[in-house]
Amino acid sequence: MAGKSFDMIVIGAGPGGYVAAIRGAQLGLKVAVVEREHLGGICLNWGCIPTKALLRSAEVFHLMHRAKEFGLKADGIGYDLPAVVKRSRAVAGQLSGGIGHLLKKNKVTVVMGEARLAGRGTVAVKTDKGEETLSAKNIVLATGARARELPGLEADGDLVWTYKHALQPARMPKKLLVIGSGAIGIEFASFYNTLGAETTVVEVMDRILPVEDAEISAFAKKQFVKQGMTIMEKTMVKQLDRGKGKVTAHIETGGKIETRDFDTVISAVGIVGNVEGLGLEAAGVKIDRTHVVTDEFCRTGVEGLYAIGDIAGAPWLAHKASHEGVMVAELIAGQHAHPIKPGSIAGCTYCHPQVASVGLTEAKAKEAGHEVRVGRFPFIGNGKAIALGEPEGMVKTVFDAKTGELLGAHMVGAEVTEMIQGYVIGRQLETTEVELMQTVFPHPTLSEMMHESVLDAFGRVIHM
Repeated sequence: MAGKSFDMIVIGAGPGGYVAAIRGAQLGLKVAVVEREHLGGICLNWGCIPTKALLRSAEVFHLMHRAKEFGLKADGIGYDLPAVVKRSRAVAGQLSGGIGHLLKKNKVTVVMGEARLAGRGTVAVKTDKGEETLSAKNIVLATGARARELPGLEADGDLVWTYKHALQPARMPKKLLVIGSGAIGIEFASFYNTLGAETTVVEVMDRILPVEDAEISAFAKKQFVKQGMTIMEKTMVKQLDRGKGKVTAHIETGGKIETRDFDTVISAVGIVGNVEGLGLEAAGVKIDRTHVVTDEFCRTGVEGLYAIGDIAGAPWLAHKASHEGVMVAELIAGQHAHPIKPGSIAGCTYCHPQVASVGLTEAKAKEAGHEVRVGRFPFIGNGKAIALGEPEGMVKTVFDAKTGELLGAHMVGAEVTEMIQGYVIGRQLETTEVELMQTVFPHPTLSEMMHESVLDAFGRVIHM
């Protein structure tokens, strides 16, 4: 393949890279994608997908314990951790295989190996067979990110785990410490806590799920505490002393340090971009705190070089990466592309209860100078939620009081990760409260709470 030339080379086959490659091929470009590990990237193999499979097992286990409530009988309830993990890996494997099929179907050339930029329009790939050179006028960096490791809190796979160890545990933790309460930390805390681990979550910010609306964070925290979790906010883990089968954590809250013993620690303190070894500096690419600096069209400022997904910075979400991949492929193919509005990208956390949001929180809307109208509706007022046995939750909407623009929506409760999409479409269509109020929501559904929350913001709520 020496000197093989393409219209577009994509480095990385995660949800950004493989989608960019497929869209490019659909538009008639000759495309190559280089991947060093797994098609589907972290999201599909070690992130979004396998964690959802684990969390589904935990949810079913939780429901089995509630059988009596539903008039059902279930005896001798238990779980087989290796079987739970095996199912999760099988789900990831099935989808990863599917990506290979899609790339082949779209005639995308797949090169397995490690890529680096080797001059303008040239990519050198280190494969098992040696080095190959590929060339293209357009190169898309989609190399993603990895877990941030804090000094002294590094993972060892035995006592201290990253998300990868937590996805295929060699044993069930008894006393678990989770450092960080973003989506990854809270999802693992939720999974292991449901399966019976005594779980403590430490968050350095003043509340857990710090990017969410403060009211939603507070509601979720109350539920987690009810489920037996210990939540420590405005708290830092200063050091970990590793012993035989146990870790002593030095935990600082309000200037006081205490020590606590755990048998397992999961570190989930953010991510760093995979920018090393790619030859970016030599190419003249600007890097800011491990992320490639781009404009709204994902252009790096170096001609013909784009960066998409996690390597290009926040929000670090698979669906953002995929959308950017499509946009960049369309730009390269000479089409008219629209930049992505970060405020219209939803965030979803699959803990129990689920959390989902889009747009501005109430506090951020006020900070931005909006006079706001806020509506809320509780799950307890919804027939479907009660029938499901899921009466804990709320839907909150934030509107501009003058224009009626939907500024943000925030939810906590059963299946909110599926419902948030209604508000995402609303924002994309630049809706106001009038259209949302006039929309007929089907009954009985959880989605009716979205309607009621809007009505509440304007003093017209019916069921509360």
